Amino acid sequence: MNTLDKVLFEALQQQQQQQLWREPLMRDGPQGVYQIIEGKKYLCFMSNDYLGLAHHPLLINALQKAATQYGVGSGASHVVNGHTVLHHELEQALAKLTHRPAALLFSTGFMANLAVISALCQRRDVVIHDRLNHASLLDGTKLSGAKLVRYRHLDIQDCEYKLQACSAARRKLIVTDGVFSMDGDIAPLPELSRLASAHDAWLMVDDAHGFGVLGAQGGGTLEHYDVSIEQVPVVVGTLSKAFACFGAFVAGSETLIETCRQFARPYIYTTAMPPALAGAALQAIAISQRPEEAWRRAHLQDLIGQFRAGAEKRGLTVLPSNTPIQPICLGSNATTLAMGEKLKAQGILVSTIRPPTVPYGQARLRISLSALHQKEHITQLLEALGAGFGK
Repeated sequence: MNTLDKVLFEALQQQQQQQLWREPLMRDGPQGVYQIIEGKKYLCFMSNDYLGLAHHPLLINALQKAATQYGVGSGASHVVNGHTVLHHELEQALAKLTHRPAALLFSTGFMANLAVISALCQRRDVVIHDRLNHASLLDGTKLSGAKLVRYRHLDIQDCEYKLQACSAARRKLIVTDGVFSMDGDIAPLPELSRLASAHDAWLMVDDAHGFGVLGAQGGGTLEHYDVSIEQVPVVVGTLSKAFACFGAFVAGSETLIETCRQFARPYIYTTAMPPALAGAALQAIAISQRPEEAWRRAHLQDLIGQFRAGAEKRGLTVLPSNTPIQPICLGSNATTLAMGEKLKAQGILVSTIRPPTVPYGQARLRISLSALHQKEHITQLLEALGAGFGK
C-alpha cells in the first residue's frame, strides 16, 4: 500500500470506528413515498421532495420537451455559451416569486452560497453566522477571506453582541438559514433585519428548505414573515427540494445580481445547468402557483400537526419545528443507527444524521414529510417509532 492510500485508509478506519460511515442506498425506481431498495419496498421519510413533485407527469413532460428542443448539455458557463431562453425565463419566474427585481441561476445551492458570499465580502469584512448554518455558508465565508464569526443558534442578543464587537469592519454580512435543515426551526428574520439596519450590516438568507413550502404562495421564509428587499437584500434558494428539480439561485436587486454575475467565480467558471432542467423547474413553479395545487402546502401542515400530536401522545421528544423537517435527537451515533435499523426492519426509512452534519453528541433521526404522504403513513411511522422506543 502506497503512502497516500495508507494515510487515507487509516482515516477511513477511524470514520467507521466512530460510527460515522456513510453509504448511499441504491434505489430502484422514481422518488416517491415508497422506495424500492434491494428489491424490498419501504415507506420513505428521507426525501426533501416536500411538495411531492419529483415524479409529477407535467415535470417529466416539461423536461422531455425541453431536452428535445435544446438538447442535453449547456456547453459552457452562462456567460460564455450556456444561457438559453429557458434559463432567462426561470430567472424571471424566481424573481417574481421572491418579490425581488432580479435573480441569477447557479448549478447547486452549495455553489450559490460560495459565490454570493465571496462576491460580497473580502479580507477586511466580517460575516456573522448562526451557529447551525449550513456548511456551504461557512465555506463561502472561508473562500471570501472575510472574518467568520458565529452567534448562538437563534440568539438575537448574542448576534447583536457579535455585531458590536465587529463595528470596525468594512462590510458586515449577517447570514442565516431560513429553515434550518437538521432542526426544522425558522430563523427570526424580522429581528435579524432590525439588527442589520441598526448596525449598518446586510442580511442574507439561505432559504433552501423554506422556499416553496412556507407562505401562501410558497415564497418561503420571506413570505412567511412578509419581509421586504430592504429588510432582506440577499436571498438564496434551491430548486432541488420543494421544486424537485436541480439548481439554485440568488435573488435581490439588479445591482446585487450584476455584482454576482461579474465577480462570483463559481458562476463565471461553471457550466450552466442543462436547459431541460430549467424547463422542468419552470413547470414546477407554475404548478406550485395554481390555486388547485394549494392543497400540497395545506396537506403538509396537516401532516406536521398529526405527527407532532401523535409523537407527544406517545412521549416522543421531537425538536420544535412547524416545517416538514421533524427531528428526534438521540445523542449518540450508536443509538441513532440502531433506531434507524429498527425502523428499517419495520419497512420504514428515516435518515440517521450524525456529525459533522450536526454537532457532536446530537445525532438524530431526521424525519422528512412530503405532501404525498397520507395520514395512514404518519400513523404507521408513529407506531413504528413507539415500538422502537418502547412507548
